[in-house]
Amino acid sequence: MSLDSLLEGQLLLVDKPLHWTSFQAVNKLRWAIKKKYGLKKIKVGHAGTLDPLATGLLLICTGQMTKKIADVQALEKTYTGTITFGATTPSYDLETAIDQHYPTNHITPRGLALAKKKFEGLIEQYPPLFSAIKKEGKRLYEYARKGEEINIEARKVSIYTFDLTQIEIPNVDFLIRCSKGTYIRSLAHDFGAALDSGAYLSRLKRTAIGQFSLDDALTPEQIVDQLNRIST
Repeated sequence: MSLDSLLEGQLLLVDKPLHWTSFQAVNKLRWAIKKKYGLKKIKVGHAGTLDPLATGLLLICTGQMTKKIADVQALEKTYTGTITFGATTPSYDLETAIDQHYPTNHITPRGLALAKKKFEGLIEQYPPLFSAIKKEGKRLYEYARKGEEINIEARKVSIYTFDLTQIEIPNVDFLIRCSKGTYIRSLAHDFGAALDSGAYLSRLKRTAIGQFSLDDALTPEQIVDQLNRIST
């Protein structure tokens, strides 16, 4: 990570910790680079947000590579995680408290397998109201936090792979490979409804973006330590 390479453009594979926002990871690395090389500014940006309650692969671009963020964002994503049945939350994950409870004793592995087929291939889904998508100049979560109602349009996304890797009701572990713009939180919520129950996303990890793997990623602290060991 020489100064020249950072300015010319690098793609950093970051393992985002739990509770960190994507912007916190970007800001930590930007600050570390500026401090290391005595810069007043350098372009640093991420190529695809991860929610604070999600962990895993976050791609961060520096310098000229920031011009290719849109191309990187368009790559398919792979996730693992857990869907918890029997309850819902307004945010579709654990960012908000449970608001309703539902029965789960009718949910079987066969029922899960049949319902899962509805979410494979090209599907339409509504983004969560608690999301950063902009509507009329404001983020959706701004409306949600004020209790304001807003009309949200459905989006077409592609689910290439949807495997249920472990079933221990109320929890179901999964592996999903999907297109840009897919909200796994929405899929969890809709999956619960398809089974005449409720569900929310209780755990999420992004393991790959296109050809880039979480196995090759470092935490923000590890990247900063690596940067600080470089002699100038």
